[in-house]
Amino acid sequence: MMDSNYLTSPVIFLIQTLFGLYILALLLRFLLQLMRADFYNPVSQFLVKITAPPLRILRRFIPGLGGIDLSSLLLAWALKYAELMLVVAFSGLSTNPIGPLLWAIPELIELFINIFLFAILIQVILSWVSPGSYNPASALLYSLTEPVMRPARKLLPPISGLDLSPMLVMIGLVLLKMLLLPPLRMITASPF
Repeated sequence: MMDSNYLTSPVIFLIQTLFGLYILALLLRFLLQLMRADFYNPVSQFLVKITAPPLRILRRFIPGLGGIDLSSLLLAWALKYAELMLVVAFSGLSTNPIGPLLWAIPELIELFINIFLFAILIQVILSWVSPGSYNPASALLYSLTEPVMRPARKLLPPISGLDLSPMLVMIGLVLLKMLLLPPLRMITASPF
């Protein structure tokens, strides 16, 4: 006889993957818009096309604030809430519906930090593999990471042609995760 938990892990994996990919697309759209990245870049256009339908509806009720697209942040938060509610339900746990709403906050903050960490890492790898070549994705990575990298380059200029500022920023981002997320998870009583 099969264990009742046999299908639980694959279902939770699918929920987290599908919700996670769309939430990532929403947050990337938000960040690229915030950093004023090239709207006509093919990657930007892809993100706009897959996120536009629900955002068109939300923007009727939720206006932007000073150039910040609040509707994409709110939709990302709502989807993260739905994802956590489904994970809790399939795990067989019981919780107050407010719990996952609060747990979504540190999860989204961690995703924001991870976006920058991976963007910088990918940018570094691309600079080793194909330095100086143009790629639409690398152009967006540059637009995304440059506001974070610029102050680090001022603090730690290149030494003998070697730019160590990505390492400095990545160390800072990991420290931020280590210092910010545990208290947030404790405040929100997050089990994740």
